[in-house]
Amino acid sequence: MTSVFLTIDTEIAWRHHAAGLDLPTMFERSIEPAGVGVAYQLEQLNRYGLKACFFIDPMPAMVYGLEPFRRLVRTICDAGQEVQLHLHPNWTAAKRGDGGAAHARFEMVEYDEQDQAALISGARDLLVAAGAPPPIAYRSGSYGANDATLRALRSQGLRYDSSHNGAEHPWPSLIDLPVRQIAPVVHQGVIEVPVTVIEDRPGSLRNFQICALSSGEMLAALDHAVDYDHAAVTIVSHSFELANRSGTRPNSVHVRRFEGLCAMLAQRTARLPTTHFAEADLRLGSADEPLGPNPLRASWRHAEQLWSNVIEERAA
Repeated sequence: MTSVFLTIDTEIAWRHHAAGLDLPTMFERSIEPAGVGVAYQLEQLNRYGLKACFFIDPMPAMVYGLEPFRRLVRTICDAGQEVQLHLHPNWTAAKRGDGGAAHARFEMVEYDEQDQAALISGARDLLVAAGAPPPIAYRSGSYGANDATLRALRSQGLRYDSSHNGAEHPWPSLIDLPVRQIAPVVHQGVIEVPVTVIEDRPGSLRNFQICALSSGEMLAALDHAVDYDHAAVTIVSHSFELANRSGTRPNSVHVRRFEGLCAMLAQRTARLPTTHFAEADLRLGSADEPLGPNPLRASWRHAEQLWSNVIEERAA
């Protein structure tokens, strides 16, 4: 079997903070935008009998308090899904009501190992204070991680990282692994569970993300993983990804992709079971290779993306 990690990075979008939105509006447009946010995603996961990991970034609690995050953690855990740690370090210097003028450095790779360990420790404490079980898995905001990040995670007792993304190399995804590494592997004392990538054209990688691949590409990537007995598939979405960037209306292209992906996984659960990090039993060191390019699949995605960008991304 090929383990599937369906991961949802769950965060307050910095753009809404920078726009000066009040907390209820900012939270709604980041976490529950246009009726297709976390609550909707949990409903779909329950409908199809799937497991997902919600990587929550608790750092905005330093500015806005823990209460919204307590509600968020409780909602996800009550639905039987998993909460793990996400982190955007720029929030550590943010101030309420200044239009985003104050902020710390945005990428974890801009910090040394000692500072990264302190950031991870603080974020973990915030997440636990919000009611989450102590996290064992982590993903850096914007996939910004290097080998120092992994050593910092190990020092803080976390077992898994899922920041390596060959499509985002060399910046900010800087972990010293091959860009085509998609199989879980022990690296710097933790188990790295890379984001799955496909080759959309020769020499160009694209990550397996709802807003990045068409349904046809997702289906082909899943079938490729089964055909070649991959150890894992790691899929990315966001709490706000199924809405437009303003968070004011659904993006129907992304909604259809998410619903289609859930149906595909439900139909293939015997070979592609979704799993939580807390129960993962991974094969390590597998020689998994990304799906190769296909011009027809890529052309269809380009057409979808054009519609998404021109029509679906318009504000309501």
